[in-house]
Amino acid sequence: MRRNHSSASPFEPVYGYSRAVRVGSRIDVAGCAPIEPDGSSTAGDAGMQAARCLAIIAEALEALGGSPADVVRTRMYITDPADADLVGRAHGAMFGDIRPASTMIVIPALIRPEWKVEIEAEAIIIEKSA
Repeated sequence: MRRNHSSASPFEPVYGYSRAVRVGSRIDVAGCAPIEPDGSSTAGDAGMQAARCLAIIAEALEALGGSPADVVRTRMYITDPADADLVGRAHGAMFGDIRPASTMIVIPALIRPEWKVEIEAEAIIIEKSA
């Protein structure tokens, strides 16, 4: 069975995608940019923006019955290699004990010029036996 989850992103209905999709035990979370619930961009440095992206990921996972502990892969897109440490540390704050496979990629730009990072995640939920 497929379940879609939508968030407050202004882009989802216009661009025709879901924040996250669960099929069976797998959850794929679309790239999460630093967007506040009111649609504004998260203020602050790349670490603060990454923390917001990760919070959106956690919310999407929980809405579909998962959690950050179920994440097996992340991809972090950054626009400045100088921000790698801040973004990596924010990622480590959420996933330090989980340690999913992860990639950080430097790209020229994101949709809004003030965005410094976007993060996506993949999770697999392992059902606990009774």
